[in-house]
Amino acid sequence: MDRIYQNIKEKINNNDFLFIVLKTIQAYVLYFLNKITNYQLEKTRFYNQLGYPLDLKNPQSYNQKLVWKKIHDRNPLLPITADKYKVRSYIKKVLGEKNAKEILIPLLYVTDQPESIPFEKLPSAFIVKPNHASGLYIMVENGNFNQKEIIKICQRWLKNPYGLDKLEWAYRYIKRKIIIEKLLHEDDGKIPKDFRFHMFHGKYNLIHIVFDRFGSHKKAFFKPDWKMLDVTHNNSEKSTYINSPENLSKMIKIAEMLSKPFDYVRVDLYNLNGKIYFGELTHYPNSGRGLFAPQSFDFELGKYWKIKEEYWKIK
Repeated sequence: MDRIYQNIKEKINNNDFLFIVLKTIQAYVLYFLNKITNYQLEKTRFYNQLGYPLDLKNPQSYNQKLVWKKIHDRNPLLPITADKYKVRSYIKKVLGEKNAKEILIPLLYVTDQPESIPFEKLPSAFIVKPNHASGLYIMVENGNFNQKEIIKICQRWLKNPYGLDKLEWAYRYIKRKIIIEKLLHEDDGKIPKDFRFHMFHGKYNLIHIVFDRFGSHKKAFFKPDWKMLDVTHNNSEKSTYINSPENLSKMIKIAEMLSKPFDYVRVDLYNLNGKIYFGELTHYPNSGRGLFAPQSFDFELGKYWKIKEEYWKIK
């Protein structure tokens, strides 16, 4: 039976039409199941991952409030800033053209027709990703890539209603594109440290640093006074202590300016040899199912996020 299942799965994966149709049907079925069951599927997923119930009437933990945000927050800036292409315009508007140019990773190409990508003009290292999704990318180093495979994957991305099955509203209204950016590297060839600022009501309350994002994926958590916390996330390995970067105050200022219109957003910045680069604005980290240890930290972090009382009455 397992062999038959694997054969069917392989045939679907190899057939673009079937793959896209079934993925789309699956996304809409899960979306409407949540709608007609008062988010029972989301509640089940939440409990299975985090081990405690999802309270949407009076959310207290950080993850509960993230799920609340997915369902209720309709800030018109969400689709703009979740869009990996349009967010560039937002950054220019907030920081000004000159400051934005300093932190934006060079954009090499953008298109909604992957077959038009001028591969022969691209540098030896670059990263390809859809503008309407999170966690999807193709990283190219040393000029080693399969052109046909990249085009095929990009075409699938463009037809994928990303976020619908997870209730991530911001992605639904993004005009889908493929963007290609310069791939940032440290001197040792590794991806630079990812500084993720958790911003509550425009204020910096927590930073977690991801080391070797595409490798060991170690993490470290720090408070604003740079006290390292004994916290782990999604069972990742905890990093050893590092000193605060010399340009931390500048990074915080950028995070504060970009996060001002939102109750909560995670501002992701890279720090490459003292130069700051913008990563992304993350509105739904782990879709509200990020596992903290100890669990009490999830609730401690949630205290910084003050959902307005009138919002609790939304049904």
